[in-house]
Amino acid sequence: MANKPHMNLIFIGHVDHGKSTLIGRLFFETGVLSPQELDKYKKLAQELGKGTWELAYAVDLTPEERKTGMTIQLAHKKFSTQKFDFTIIDAPGHKDFVKNMITGASQADAAVLVIAAKEGVMEQTREHGYLAKVMGIKQIIVAVNKMDTVNYEEERFNKVKDDVTKLLQSVGFREIKAVVPVSALEGVNVSKPGTDKMPWYKGPTLLDALNSLDVPEKPIDLPLRLPVEDVYSIKGIGTVPVGKVISGVLKVGQKVVFEPSNVQAEVKSIEMHHESIPQAEPGDNVGFNVRGVDKTQIRRGDVVGPVDKPPTVAKKFLAQILVLNHPTVLTVGYTPVFHVHTGQTACKFTKLVKKIDPRTGQVIEENPQFLKTGDAAIVEITPTKPMVIEKKSDIPQLASFAIRDMGQTVAAGVCIDILEKR
Repeated sequence: MANKPHMNLIFIGHVDHGKSTLIGRLFFETGVLSPQELDKYKKLAQELGKGTWELAYAVDLTPEERKTGMTIQLAHKKFSTQKFDFTIIDAPGHKDFVKNMITGASQADAAVLVIAAKEGVMEQTREHGYLAKVMGIKQIIVAVNKMDTVNYEEERFNKVKDDVTKLLQSVGFREIKAVVPVSALEGVNVSKPGTDKMPWYKGPTLLDALNSLDVPEKPIDLPLRLPVEDVYSIKGIGTVPVGKVISGVLKVGQKVVFEPSNVQAEVKSIEMHHESIPQAEPGDNVGFNVRGVDKTQIRRGDVVGPVDKPPTVAKKFLAQILVLNHPTVLTVGYTPVFHVHTGQTACKFTKLVKKIDPRTGQVIEENPQFLKTGDAAIVEITPTKPMVIEKKSDIPQLASFAIRDMGQTVAAGVCIDILEKR
């Protein structure tokens, strides 16, 4: 069988609404997780006194996560359906882990928003919906989970469906692929229809909904951009940067430039999965050997582009941000660390242009004095040293960022204009 199209899928939603259990159930029902493995997790769950969590354990890998029952790391895992090979980017719902979610969302082709039937739409549901939109996710499926806790009632499902549809439309999702009632715990309507429990429901199972997603377009026509994750020096070969192609095509023989290091080189060879390939496309994780560059001249956070369309090195840019979690207020002069693609750069807020309504985009206040948690705003940012970021309308894949300070994610956003470049 030919290679199926690949989709990066992110699961988002409020903490404790059952994302990990739902992912575990998908793994089990698509054969990624064997009954034996499930039994092993069941025993482990019982030993820790968390009886119903065996499915979540398939996802929550580290020992401390098993104890706390919270998904901390982004676990990259794969499963397949008739139509797609999916990689799941598990986005932790706990608010300290929004940073992971942001880096995850910027790589995702589609999102599954998980909402517990009993609790319905929560404050974090809105935040995650908004972030998914800002980060450029276009396709979204809603899983109304834990239907077993509301006796599979049609009325309750319709209420949640209504609320979440309004919410997602208000943050700008024009199309919701499906709103699907499921019980991850009891395995109802995940891959097998839940007709006995929900005779009133005539829609797709979660797996059907996943198969109805559109194949993501690869941004091949955009200029090449490849953020460097690491650089190796290999005996007998030379300098080998590694990273994932975000847009465009990387070709053997091509002349490229690393920015902001401002170093030119020629691509001698490209390798993926230990095989030599003539070119790499968006989504491909590759190592490539470059001529004319020493390992010490380039570093993680550099971005590779063609010499004639180099990556943009911003000296000043305009951004739209959402303040997620700031202990006090954020004012002009504030200089936290911006995480953009693989880079981390301290950047200064040089102007607060306007405060906007995160749901409608309407201006609430021009030139506000400060911003606090929950505020959305347009701001002017000046990096303290050269960094690569692209405008959302040019190369959206390289426009989003997370802002970290004091060990937490303070805000997230996207670059909407480059005001001054190097």
